Amino acid sequence: MTAPLPTPAAPTAPAAQTLGIDFGTTNSVLALSEGADAAELVPFAAPGGVTQVFRSALCFWQDETVRGKLAHEAGPWALEEFLEFPQGSRFLQSFKSVAANALFDSANLFEKRMRFEELGQVFLRHLVEHAGEALATLPERVIVGRPVRYVGARVDTALARRRYDAMFAMLGREVHYVYEPLGAAYSFAQRLTEPATLLVADFGGGTSDFSVVRIEAPGAARRCVPLGSAGIGIAGDRFDYRIMDHLVLPLLGKGGTYRSFDKELEIPPGHFTDFGDWSRLALMRNRKTLDELARLERAASDPAAIARMIAIVENELGFQLYDAVGKLKRALSGEAHGHFHFDGGGLDITADVTRAEFEEWIAPDLAKIAATVDEALAGAGIEAGAIDHVFLTGGSSLIPAVRALFEQRFGEERLASGDELTSIAHGLALIGQAPDIADWIAPEETDA
Repeated sequence: MTAPLPTPAAPTAPAAQTLGIDFGTTNSVLALSEGADAAELVPFAAPGGVTQVFRSALCFWQDETVRGKLAHEAGPWALEEFLEFPQGSRFLQSFKSVAANALFDSANLFEKRMRFEELGQVFLRHLVEHAGEALATLPERVIVGRPVRYVGARVDTALARRRYDAMFAMLGREVHYVYEPLGAAYSFAQRLTEPATLLVADFGGGTSDFSVVRIEAPGAARRCVPLGSAGIGIAGDRFDYRIMDHLVLPLLGKGGTYRSFDKELEIPPGHFTDFGDWSRLALMRNRKTLDELARLERAASDPAAIARMIAIVENELGFQLYDAVGKLKRALSGEAHGHFHFDGGGLDITADVTRAEFEEWIAPDLAKIAATVDEALAGAGIEAGAIDHVFLTGGSSLIPAVRALFEQRFGEERLASGDELTSIAHGLALIGQAPDIADWIAPEETDA
């Protein structure tokens, strides 16, 4: 494994070209800047067509013809490999979420174990390769986004930093870390012609991050000044799981009962743990687990529900199931009612869901997000009334209940959105050109 580079002193002059990397929980995006006022997103010629969004996923499979006998792919290519041969593959998604988790040591990949930084290096290698000619020569300066608050109950920020250092050292370039919402703030500043105080709300797959930034008029010596940030490990993935937990899992037996020695007992929740991540469902397709589920089906009060769960596991339908969940979530962002439809493996599961029901399911999460916004404002030392603009970015910013939270606090006229998946990378590349780059670099303190 490549040794981590020492953190260099912040330069005072902009580099000739800078690379912004938004390494996200769900998706990653690259942007290149050759000047202080413009940045271009890097396209990828993916199997489904040209895209600027690269899925943060890895797929491994055994291959006797490659070195180490372990082949791998990343991004949309990884998903394509997994769906073609799920039983012979190991698919990893959202692996960024374990960066700050000391309990995660390594991932078991057939006969090989890989630490976080090794997984990250494999991912980066494919990311750069698939960028093709755009990154034939890497820029001398790289700006990497990092969450304000990592996912997890016991977050070790210092550990995450060491792992990031080891991961990105393979690029062999000068690397700086910047809070992700600050990248979005710098991008949004390009829209403004007057001084303003900006709140950026960035809703990713694993975390929701908030930053307050003072933006001066164009031409000012220091265009943007960070004032305060806060974050929480609740975002799009949590909202997906709320749908899974409240709507889908009861149809698969969760909350039901089974009989044992003339006693009626609740079905153990451990049977449903792996449904929290569709890629883990492939690991349930083993003789021991299927035998346990078959016994549970015979004893269950609702054997048809357990039969549905068995069908999903046996037919490797985790991706299709979560795809149906995602479609429902997106439908409820545009309509007051949504229709859930999952068809596969001999199953045909349908249900109608109202937006009000979905909002009730995520209400505890929204309350925690609101408290984190308060934390960001308090850290900046300002009241909500001092915010001139609120920039909502990230896929979950499109959820009406999320937007309503900010409308109630700041007023609809102050809200702005757009470039939900790409604004962070765009801004990070621009920050790399800033003469005051030292003011943007994330501190290395350990999260409380």
